[in-house]
Amino acid sequence: MTHPTTIDENAPIVADRTVRIAAPLDRVWHLHTRIGSWPLWQYAITQARLDGPVAPGSTFHWETAGLSINSTIHAVDAPYRILWGGPAHGITGLHEWTFTEDGDEVVVRTRESWAGAPVDEDRDSLAAALDDSLGTWLDALKQAAE
Repeated sequence: MTHPTTIDENAPIVADRTVRIAAPLDRVWHLHTRIGSWPLWQYAITQARLDGPVAPGSTFHWETAGLSINSTIHAVDAPYRILWGGPAHGITGLHEWTFTEDGDEVVVRTRESWAGAPVDEDRDSLAAALDDSLGTWLDALKQAAE
């Protein structure tokens, strides 16, 4: 199986958010990649279950905003990068996270691309929703890690 290596830079929607977290890299990475524990600190996610290790080809199932999503992990470079994605409700999403140490802090950057018929029909609203959701996720990760 061939896995994507990055987000779709040519997708109709590409969101890009960054946060600086005052915590060790290992703590931030482990919070983020313990997918089954997401609902404990990421309150927008009501359920999450990883089938297998945090490795390319593993899938995880999660629910957020009333949507049930199945994602596949495409790339992992622990503890610096993870890429996952898949189709959900007519949208093909690819989501990349990078974690960079900067002194006693970690810079977390998340980029996500969306394409598909729902995006074509309502690009502006969906772009705003994606940007808001990434901001909420980063804020929750920061709060949980610090």
